[in-house]
Amino acid sequence: MPSTTSNLRVSQISPLIFQSEIRSMSVECDRVGGINLAQGICDTDLPDSVADQAIEAIRTGQNIYTRLDGIAPLRQAIAAKLLRHNKIAADPDSEILVTSGATGALYAASLALLNPGDEVILFEPFYGYHVSGLLSMRVKPVIVPLAPPDWQLNLDTLRQSITPRTRAIILNTPSNPSGKVFSAAELQAVADLAIEHDLFVITDEIYEYFLFDGARHISIATLPGMAERTITISGLSKTFSITGWRVGYLTASAKWIPSIGYFHDLTYVCSPAPLQYGSVAGLTQLSESFYESLSTEYQQKRDQLCQALTDAGLPPSIPAGAYYILADVSRLPGDTAQKKARNLLAATGVAAVAGTAFFAEGRGENTLRFCFGKKPEALDRACEALRSL
Repeated sequence: MPSTTSNLRVSQISPLIFQSEIRSMSVECDRVGGINLAQGICDTDLPDSVADQAIEAIRTGQNIYTRLDGIAPLRQAIAAKLLRHNKIAADPDSEILVTSGATGALYAASLALLNPGDEVILFEPFYGYHVSGLLSMRVKPVIVPLAPPDWQLNLDTLRQSITPRTRAIILNTPSNPSGKVFSAAELQAVADLAIEHDLFVITDEIYEYFLFDGARHISIATLPGMAERTITISGLSKTFSITGWRVGYLTASAKWIPSIGYFHDLTYVCSPAPLQYGSVAGLTQLSESFYESLSTEYQQKRDQLCQALTDAGLPPSIPAGAYYILADVSRLPGDTAQKKARNLLAATGVAAVAGTAFFAEGRGENTLRFCFGKKPEALDRACEALRSL
């Protein structure tokens, strides 16, 4: 009698990992020829010096594997940037790792530092890839909700979420999707708990230059007692509008870099070599005014889209950073956020992401996320279309 079971099946974890709703909406948007405010593509033009140096690197033969920690000029440029902008003193030869985007940095760090069954605290609204990445490694995400509309941290809730199995806290500041920028007091509170319970803090700071209304970005690694236990992740995808290049980096104590680097090498080998050279040009040739202009330009875009959402009867939560807006879409037809997103796309041609992608089960059904990291003409068209509601 043949067996009715088979060894040919997906892993136990596969049913828990779904195609990103962000990617799904991008595919649907492409199908109907809509305006994609769903994915954080940031399709604005990259700086000429960044493009020119990458092209030159390709033409001069910089097309082979790099060292697993990245090319020396880029590590040195990152070290200078970290000291100048983040007040982090990092040795480019032992405390910096160039990665395949910030996602590659987080994945490699998690593989190196976490074990199956460990618990990691994340703050809600969360970035879905952070949660799915942990799940893929059999690590348990523990969600701590932040209080809307300003997404304030409740320290008691955070403290009560820590158990003997807690190994780390993941921070994302400025945050995708809420635009939350953690204050100095909140960061100090997180640091105090991390030290008290001997936890790692993994901080994703990819949107560090997108700050509005005087918000200030602080790297938690600079707080007393935090340098040894903090993995600071960032990248150049958003800053230079090169999301497809996959050039990220992390900095951490020299005691953690070898293990993290090993897992990054195992999974990604290296970030694309010629694009690393292009990134050097951005970090070394662009003036401080370039970084300052990001906040000015994107605050104007934020205000433009917030006004259009308000006019459309979709009240926005005003972000303090990053380039996303969470909006209340209670008035849209549909009994789920996914249906509301697809109905909005059908009615206006504007794609947004279901809020359920960023909240624990049962929350976010009346929320959509909109990205305003777009070229002016695309954002103008999207705002006009939204007002047609």
